[in-house]
Amino acid sequence: MEFIDYYKTLGLPKTATESDIKAAYRKLVRKFHPDLNPNDKDAEKKFKAVNEANEVLSDPEKRKKYDKHGKDWQHADEIEKNQQQQNQRRNPGRPSDSEEFSGDFSDFFESMFGAGNARTGRQTKFKGQDISAELQLNLEDVYQSQKQTLTVNGKNIRLTIPAGVENGQTIKIANHGSPGVNGGPNGDLYLTFSIAEHPKFKREGGNLYASVDLDLYTALLGGELMVETFDGKVKLKVAPDTQPGAKAKLKGKGFPIYKKEGQFGDLYMTYQVKLPRNLTAKEKELFAELAKIRNHGN
Repeated sequence: MEFIDYYKTLGLPKTATESDIKAAYRKLVRKFHPDLNPNDKDAEKKFKAVNEANEVLSDPEKRKKYDKHGKDWQHADEIEKNQQQQNQRRNPGRPSDSEEFSGDFSDFFESMFGAGNARTGRQTKFKGQDISAELQLNLEDVYQSQKQTLTVNGKNIRLTIPAGVENGQTIKIANHGSPGVNGGPNGDLYLTFSIAEHPKFKREGGNLYASVDLDLYTALLGGELMVETFDGKVKLKVAPDTQPGAKAKLKGKGFPIYKKEGQFGDLYMTYQVKLPRNLTAKEKELFAELAKIRNHGN
């Protein structure tokens, strides 16, 4: 198996921290994402390599094995176990870690598990490597369940994205990781959703939050107002004497609840009272009269 320098793939030194790895991965996965580089085979290849490198280096246990065993890191447990067994056979009664194997771990592994191993007569099967990937979506994309086709490891995967998935949520897609070794099962794909912020609505779980402009007259006298929800406009009744910053709750007009068919959160609207501008002389006169009445009443 050819050695792949995962640190070089991410452009990092071996001393990189977890945050360094995360930052480099996010930057590169966006740069080489297939959606941004259609029909670019080189970008697709680099995108796969970045995902593979991140899968190993972002996992402390896998990274430790990779740093120690290089290209044979996936078989580290088998290598160390059989190394201990050989040490015990060579040095009966001595601790199993009293000697260290010197030589190429690939040669050692092949001698223990290779096709030519006369002792076992068969190859040992290993599960393929798991893969992590990030799917970037807009809030509109997860308001309703939808089907999407992803390209991972050169294969198209058609999946249903359930309505209401959260930003940062990860789902497991079984058997869509790297191929197994010696006929072993494929690894799994772990897909993380990155959902962009919406310009009008803030989401917290199933609830949505937004602001709505309210003219002075409707705020004082009450009335009706057409407001925009995530799935269309609705009529909202405004109570008289509504103060700036007051909130109105629209039940069931929020976001769908993940994997709860037909259930929605609520929409909370915050009133932003807008004062009239460019008053005419008559309007100024009337407001002055209102001020006199108000002050006289107090």
